[in-house]
Amino acid sequence: MQYKNSRQDPTKARQSSSSFQQTSSSTNSPQTSIMKLLIVVALFAAASANVLQNPWPFTVVTRDTKTDAEVKPVAILRSTNDLKEDGSWKHSFASEDGIQVEASGFQKRLGPKPEDVGAVSRGSYSYVTPEGVVLTVNWTADENGFQAKGDHLPVAPPMPEHVVKMLADLRAAGRL
Repeated sequence: MQYKNSRQDPTKARQSSSSFQQTSSSTNSPQTSIMKLLIVVALFAAASANVLQNPWPFTVVTRDTKTDAEVKPVAILRSTNDLKEDGSWKHSFASEDGIQVEASGFQKRLGPKPEDVGAVSRGSYSYVTPEGVVLTVNWTADENGFQAKGDHLPVAPPMPEHVVKMLADLRAAGRL
């Protein structure tokens, strides 16, 4: 069998692969491999020690700093969960510190395809401020997004009259 060039010659290919093996094995000596392994193990140990020492890397600032021994658990007075086969659900709970939560939801078809489904949820929650004031938030989450309402929440000012007129003109022209 004759070969037209050296690239097709199997003996030359074997020689070049053995020279590659020699150069690659000389750079990956057992000492180098062990050293790389030790570096990886040391980095892993250092990272693990930091996580074990401080599992939460952020500092939480509160008004009244209490130690774990001074904080007493809050009892749950009432808790209900109801999940129905049609996908609708209800959830509520109340705790002894004044927190109350109620929410319900259902699936709603949003488009022509069966997979065009979204969730509609409504609910409220209330809590007691450190000053003793009960704050309540009523909310809705649907195809229009999350909307929260409460006496203590800021409300956007009304739109200027010229913007209302411009939007009405755009709607009438079919551009909105």
